[in-house]
Amino acid sequence: SFIQYCFLLRNIGMAASSLQANLVRAAGAVKDAKALIVCAGAGMGVDSGLPDFRGPEGLWKAYPPLKKLGLTLPSMSTPHWFDDNPAFAWGFFGHRMNLYNRTTPHAGFGILKRWGECMDDGCAVFTSNVDGHFQRAGFWEAQVVECHGTLQFMQCCHTARTPCPGGNIIWPSVGVQLEVDESTLNAQKPLPECSGCGGLARPNVLMFDDSTWVDDRTSAQEDCFGELVQNIKHKDVPFVVIEIGAGLAVPSVRLESERTVARSKGVLIRINPREPEVPNEPRHISLPMGGLEALRSIDELLAKR
Repeated sequence: SFIQYCFLLRNIGMAASSLQANLVRAAGAVKDAKALIVCAGAGMGVDSGLPDFRGPEGLWKAYPPLKKLGLTLPSMSTPHWFDDNPAFAWGFFGHRMNLYNRTTPHAGFGILKRWGECMDDGCAVFTSNVDGHFQRAGFWEAQVVECHGTLQFMQCCHTARTPCPGGNIIWPSVGVQLEVDESTLNAQKPLPECSGCGGLARPNVLMFDDSTWVDDRTSAQEDCFGELVQNIKHKDVPFVVIEIGAGLAVPSVRLESERTVARSKGVLIRINPREPEVPNEPRHISLPMGGLEALRSIDELLAKR
């Protein structure tokens, strides 16, 4: 009916007005901040054209052979495939490595980097993404925590019972380019080898049911991140945590965002088109938008201030 249509238009207008008000608040929070913490989940890469593997259907759309086999991300992303079927394991991870390496990080990375350079008390990144795109976009290695590791480094496929004779070392995967049969998701030989013992290598990525991930690099990153956050809280300065594309399915990034702003002057800006809800504190800001759209909108408002 006409009345229902009028109510619908009114609700749409109210939602748009509320979103604009939150964007203005977000711009104010960034402007007033002395430090910037970026927390990014898989949704951060969507605007670069990367899949986010949201649910089994998202994975299967990107990798149809896995649908035929009924494999989900938790069942595919496990170390046992490197023992049982190395070509298949490297087909999955090698295809992702090739995709990430040829994809350019979207403009939102540059916006965040520029904001971070203006912060008196520093900028840091906490991400569950394994694509290495923050470093590609110009963030320093010491600024970034990759809590699930990265495809930009490799390690030996040793087990807990038979450690690598070369030690638990990791090395850059620079120059690794695998040929992958997309109909079977099998990688062509030769497969990457361990630089320590010559055996099979694997990505330095934390997988499901993974007891052999070498976490030395990520632990060092976490130490730097922890020192920065501790320093910000000790100085009791205003800061902003911008969380982008972090869902509830694997909540590592969301939990880190909320831990970081707890008992502080930190403002959480949660950018997520599907799950934008924030903790029940008035200072936090919810933006039900895509990452690049939200960052550009905030940046435009900052330019007018």
